[in-house]
Order: sequence, then C-alpha cells, then structure tokens
Amino acid sequence: MGTERQSRRTFLVGAGASAVALVGLTAGQTFDPLAPVNLFGPRVKGDGPQGVPINRTAKQAGVAGLAADPGWRLRVTSARDAIELSREDLERMPQAEAVLPIACVEGWSTTAHWRGVPLGDLLALAGTNPEHTVRVVSLQPRGAYRETTMPPHYAWDPLTLVALELNGQTLDADHGYPARIIAPGRPGVLQTKWLSAIREESA
Repeated sequence: MGTERQSRRTFLVGAGASAVALVGLTAGQTFDPLAPVNLFGPRVKGDGPQGVPINRTAKQAGVAGLAADPGWRLRVTSARDAIELSREDLERMPQAEAVLPIACVEGWSTTAHWRGVPLGDLLALAGTNPEHTVRVVSLQPRGAYRETTMPPHYAWDPLTLVALELNGQTLDADHGYPARIIAPGRPGVLQTKWLSAIREESA
C-alpha cells in the first residue's frame, strides 16, 4: 500500500514538474524577458527580417525571382473592369498605416507597423461590388494557401492593406515583397504574401 502511494506521489510530482518546465520553456514566445529559454517555440519572438518571424522564405516558396522581377504587376479584376499596377504605381497612391498583429498557426504572434494602400481603394478603382467576396492570388507556383478568399467585411475594412512597408522599411522579400495582404483578425496563413492578383468572385 505504501509503495503504491509513493509511486502515485512520484508520478504526480513528475507530471507537475514537466508541466511547469514546458510552460517556462515556451513562455518566451509571449514574454520578451523569457525569450532566451524559448526552447520549444518554432519561432523566437522578434526574430526574423524586420523584427517579425517568418514560416516560409521567398526561396522556399519558389518566388524569389518572380518577386524581384521589375516587370511585376498586381492585377485587380472586377466583373466590369481590370487594372494592372506596378510597385511604383502603388507607391504613388494615397498610403495608410496600421499597427496590426500577425499570428501564425505555428504558435507565434507579434504586432507590427504596416504601411500601404487600403485594399478597398484598389477594389473601388477596379469597380468591384462591395458585397462580393474577393480572391487573393500569390506568385507562389503551388501550396495550400497560394489562393485565399476574403469576405467583403475584411476586404473593405479600412485597416486591410496591400502592404508595401513593414516597420518603417520596404517590405522584405521574405515578408512578401513586392506587396502582401495584411488584414485585422485574419490568421497568418491567410495574409497572402507575394501578391499577383486580386479578383472579384461572382455572387
């Protein structure tokens, strides 16, 4: 009986210690002072180009050459019209800024300062119906999130940007240069990088 009680106590103490250790070793994903002991976190908070982690580089996505092509154009298409915009065209448009979080399914999250063109401005320019969903397409040749859809309440939110800058600098290639989507309340995998096209979906 005493042996069973001792074994149970040993098990409970061990389980409790493991839980405490796990919390301690992953808390660095959220709390800066504990970042050095963030052994199991997939990304270190604040680590990565421009102070924001990444889960896939431009090279890994197969877009490094396409993203750097000076002939890149963003094509925005509605049921009535289509426009093509270079990076320089986008830079000449009225810019907006937003401080928005970005969270990844790998478990990390951070907040960053974004600057770019409100997506709603581009949709209006192309004559998009504000009640329709839009499809966002990446330069990526393949991948589960090469294309994503965005309901109207996200697409026309004034904080949803076709981002050109991150934390005061030109968007790094690994963060989606020449342009990417950043929208409030959307998981990181839906914040499409390396934009190629934005299309109005039929009702």
